[in-house]
Amino acid sequence: MPTPNPSALLERLGRAAARGLSEFGFAATLLGQSLYWLVLGHWRRQPVRAASVAAQAMDIGIAALPIITVLSTTIGLMLAIQGIYTLKTFGAESRVTLGVALSVVREFAPLITGILVAGRSGSALAARLGTMRINQEIDSLTVMGINPVRFLVAPPLAAMMILMPLLTLWADLVGLFAAGLYISIELQGTMAGYADEVLSLLKLNDLLHGLAKSAIFGVLVTIVGVVNGASVSGGAEGVGRMTTRSVVHAISAIVITDMIFVFLVTR
Repeated sequence: MPTPNPSALLERLGRAAARGLSEFGFAATLLGQSLYWLVLGHWRRQPVRAASVAAQAMDIGIAALPIITVLSTTIGLMLAIQGIYTLKTFGAESRVTLGVALSVVREFAPLITGILVAGRSGSALAARLGTMRINQEIDSLTVMGINPVRFLVAPPLAAMMILMPLLTLWADLVGLFAAGLYISIELQGTMAGYADEVLSLLKLNDLLHGLAKSAIFGVLVTIVGVVNGASVSGGAEGVGRMTTRSVVHAISAIVITDMIFVFLVTR
């Protein structure tokens, strides 16, 4: 059995760290340039086209509503079932609404929405940009005098930042409604009483907490998809590899960012 070479291990570690820093720098540059075109493109007479943003919004938002509705319903029911089962141990099942409302609005709705959009729209963005890179279409845009960031990155970024909070708000409503149905039946209450309790327990800050996270998740999904799509090499196999990598990286970034956000905001 060959003995490990410490210098070779250090070299691989250094190369991996350098690649990671390079990708992080590329992502930061893309984000800065995209925001520049979104804010100042009109004054430079090269605005980000509203039609492109609307097309991206339709794909990200309207097309994702069915799966988000199904999973939000499932999450709401699951939280209600588990909450009542757990709180019965202490004879406090009547307080299940508090746990369900805070869990859905602050955590589960933005997290589930971000993961679904990362797997659905983020992977599609990476695959589209990867295919364009393989076919040298991005180089063609540059030759024609069209800024690729303004044309390819800024529209999905704007659409994500707008649609992710809206999708999260929809997930909030669906999840709370599904949980309310089960809680009302199980505890022999009414939906009106459940709704009044939810409104009295939730604060505006709780809602803004989840919506702010969802907007950040939208930025992460877009940038990760673009970085991986722009890094494609090796033909169709490379497109598939980087598309898978985009989904893994986006979901990992969402979960880690969620943890950091909660830690900073709730202290």
